[in-house]
Amino acid sequence: MKYIDTLREGEKIQEVYLCRKKQSALTKMGKPYENLLLQDKTGTVDAKIWDVGSQGIDDFDELDYIMVVADVTSFQGALQLNVKRVRKMQEGEYEPADYLPVSEKDIDEMYKELQDYVRSVKNPYLLKVLETFFINDPTFEKQFKFHSAAKSVHHGFVGGLLEHTLSVVKNCAYFADTYPLLNRDLLITAAMCHDIGKLKELSTFPQNDYTDEGQLLGHIMIGAEMVGDVIRSIDGFPVVLGNELKHCILAHHGELEFGSPKKPALAEALALSFADNLDAKMETLKEAFSSVSDGNTTWLGFNRLLDTNIRRTSK
Repeated sequence: MKYIDTLREGEKIQEVYLCRKKQSALTKMGKPYENLLLQDKTGTVDAKIWDVGSQGIDDFDELDYIMVVADVTSFQGALQLNVKRVRKMQEGEYEPADYLPVSEKDIDEMYKELQDYVRSVKNPYLLKVLETFFINDPTFEKQFKFHSAAKSVHHGFVGGLLEHTLSVVKNCAYFADTYPLLNRDLLITAAMCHDIGKLKELSTFPQNDYTDEGQLLGHIMIGAEMVGDVIRSIDGFPVVLGNELKHCILAHHGELEFGSPKKPALAEALALSFADNLDAKMETLKEAFSSVSDGNTTWLGFNRLLDTNIRRTSK
């Protein structure tokens, strides 16, 4: 496959890309044409279909995967594709990971590591909750591996939800080892479940946008309901323990103004909010620094999530 970041002016290509945007327009002479934004995992490129009604141009929509035959040209200093032919691809004719931002880490290995943490939980009721989601449900596993953790703020890539959750679990495991007052089983369970509501809050790739349910309820409330449903399916689940677990999920953003319906009232809820916040902010820095080279200490400007101006540390 020839990725977008390797395209050069003057080339003729036949490649499959994700159509991120499609917009009909008219030339100055009133002739219709299509304005496209094509994407793969390395970036995007503008494209034009000048002969809209010509033979060889299949019908397609935004977020379809399409094979294009095109000339690589340049317009105002930027590469552009002059598309001659289009064929809409069918499922199985492309590999989605080639067209979407994806975790740099091995997704299957991360999930196995997460499952190891599941098996480390000794409380039988909390273990049953985790097994229901992370061990015994292949559909959940597939979704969890593929989903992002955000639309754009942090971990907004394939495997992002898994990568973020595993990092939060590791942080919580460290907290539990360092502070004996913490109930490790409760904290690890809450860490694993804290963002599962994002499976319903955000649509899957390639859309990766807020669903109607996500807009109305948000992932915190959705996640608490998902966990509550499982708790009710487990005979004899202690009521107090169930409320403590749901509280940790409801309070994991730490502050009411950050979207939590409750502020942390338990030590485990407080620890989880710190672990979640730490990983989100470190990933935000990592993604911001990815645009500059190592050793470049240029100030990058104000970052909304961090609420400060940022730059790399000097070597």
